Amino acid sequence: MPKRPSTDPTIFAKNVLDHIIKKYDPEAAESVMVADTVSDDKPVKNPHAQALGKLGGSKGGHARAANLSPAKRRAIAKKAAKTRWSKKQ
Repeated sequence: MPKRPSTDPTIFAKNVLDHIIKKYDPEAAESVMVADTVSDDKPVKNPHAQALGKLGGSKGGHARAANLSPAKRRAIAKKAAKTRWSKKQ
């Protein structure tokens, strides 16, 4: 079964341009196809932002747990257990 055409005007415009390029300049069409496949990769993450996230994120939970009193930790655990069990009914 053939796919329905998209209703997005930007996709339609790209398809029209691809068709025109393929018709009048087949060599350029091959380079456009290669460029399209390369752009589908995962987005590149900023390494500086990753480093900053690891600095605070890796110690956040441990630091918070170390600062809590045993009574407060127990209260948090009871609340979590109560919520967890109430959802299963």
